[in-house]
Order: sequence, then structure tokens, then C-alpha cells
Amino acid sequence: MRRIALLSDTHSYIDPRILEYCKPCDEIWHAGDIGNIKVADTLEKAKTFRAVYGNIDGQEIRIRYPATLRFNCEEVDVMMTHIGGRPEHYVSEVKEVMKLNPPKIFICGHSHILLVKFEKKNNCLHMNPGAAGISGFHQMRTMLRFTIDGKDIRDLEVIELGKK
Repeated sequence: MRRIALLSDTHSYIDPRILEYCKPCDEIWHAGDIGNIKVADTLEKAKTFRAVYGNIDGQEIRIRYPATLRFNCEEVDVMMTHIGGRPEHYVSEVKEVMKLNPPKIFICGHSHILLVKFEKKNNCLHMNPGAAGISGFHQMRTMLRFTIDGKDIRDLEVIELGKK
């Protein structure tokens, strides 16, 4: 069983409450636009850390993290990228993956819009944790927490970090 904290779009800002919310978790996943290496280092020191780079991330982040990450957590196939779109409106690269080999969980960021939706067509859970940082048009800063237990995904929580 693995407890996951999922965030995106920190844009160089790390609210101390994020680390508090991550304490009961086994891993922290970041869906891009980390912003600077200091944020990545802080999260890496806190827990097992998996991340992808986003469109605002510089070379220092891009060298350390890939554009797309595909891995298994417990018995769940996970794919994470920054710019992915949303169900029925995926970017072309994601459409191709969904057609040929969809993951059980697809994670992206970029839009700053919190969205969790099960996609029957691809038997895939789409997750976008919204934005945890203070840059962008969003009003409420958000992140997600959930548990992966074998093949099961459960105990999903939306965490509101407050207005930006």
C-alpha cells in the first residue's frame, strides 16, 4: 500500500503546508512546472519523489526529470506528463497512448484546473491536481492525496491550500 501526495504547478513556490500534508504519504508526485530546483530539492528530501518537467521549467529541472514518466506503483500502471489535456480533449501524443496502451492512471497539470474523472472508454482515471503555487489565473491552490493498494485506487482527498 502506498499513500501518494500529488501536486502540480508550484511555479517556484512551496507552501509549508504542502510538506505537512505530505507527512502521512509514502511518495510525492509532481506533474510539472516545478519552477526551480530548490522546490524539487525540498520535495525530494521529504519523501520518495517522482516528477516531470513542465513548460516553464528551465534546464536544471529538465536535466533531472523527464517530460513523461510511466511507471508502476503497486499493481497500477501510471503515466504522468505536464501538458496532457483532458478526457476527450487530449493532446495528440496522449491520444496515441490512450489508443494503443492506456495507463490505469493518467496524470497531468498545466491547466491549473483541478479535475479527477474516470474515463470509461480507456478504463483510466484522469487526475489533474490543479495548481499548488501562487502564479496563474486559478483562485484556489489545490493538491490531491490518495492511496494505491494493489490494484485499487482509493481514499482520494482534494486538499485546498487556500487562495493564492
